[in-house]
Amino acid sequence: MTAQIIDGKATAEKIRNELAERIAGWEVKPYLAVILVGNDPASLIYDRNKQKAAQAMGMACDIYHLPEETKEDELVELIERLNGEPRVNGILVQMPLPRHINSSRIIETIAHEKDVDGFGPYNAGLLHENDPRAMAAATPKGILYLLEQTLGDVTGKHAVIIGRSNIVGRPLSSLLLNKNCTVTVAHSKTVNLPALARQADILVAACGQPKMVKKDWVKEGATVIDVGINRIDGKLCGDVDFDEVKEKAAYITPVPGGVGPMTIAMLLDNTCQAYLNQNYNLKK
Repeated sequence: MTAQIIDGKATAEKIRNELAERIAGWEVKPYLAVILVGNDPASLIYDRNKQKAAQAMGMACDIYHLPEETKEDELVELIERLNGEPRVNGILVQMPLPRHINSSRIIETIAHEKDVDGFGPYNAGLLHENDPRAMAAATPKGILYLLEQTLGDVTGKHAVIIGRSNIVGRPLSSLLLNKNCTVTVAHSKTVNLPALARQADILVAACGQPKMVKKDWVKEGATVIDVGINRIDGKLCGDVDFDEVKEKAAYITPVPGGVGPMTIAMLLDNTCQAYLNQNYNLKK
């Protein structure tokens, strides 16, 4: 068996094109405010890619680039100002923040109706409760979209998620539970992780360890989703040993070109949803 590649890049392009067609008919365009503190090169590139993708769809998007030494209260003041601006539909603060800034306070400052990253406690709580008003975190939302496009109904499937972060593992577990999956969340303290992973119909690697998931961790015919972004000798790789695992899995996402493009697509999708909620109280 050689796994079928799940093409996140092509799927994300399709989503963006569909959103662009919808936005073209809106008199006022959705507006996304991206806040970047400091000069981390990877974050700057990532935010510029978000801005480029948004503008290509016809959305408005500005990057508020603040110096590294920006004080926490100054950042809170900016967010509160953006919260109060009707034209701003979505607010995203690029992580990680400098160490002197409390990330939790910053996330909690973003108005929940503009929290297009879905990291705030209000949206996290709604997602946990399977409330349709929840703004789901972009990466997990993109993963679920890929799974449903690939597998159809995921009801009854056993999903094992390696990683319990608030960005991927925890919100993804809620999304999959809400779709009637049986979900196991594994982490660095999990005993006999390879044996647990072999039970998965859907195996999600989001642990930040390059090529950790090997062929003998994977059940024959499983669907493998690789969330990792790592570099080895200057080359990008995921948390899954792709060359090994593709010989055993039925479906697999590559790195790059898998989950990554879906994150931006779903962020823009969330921004459009926020726009509709704020202006018309409508769903897309």
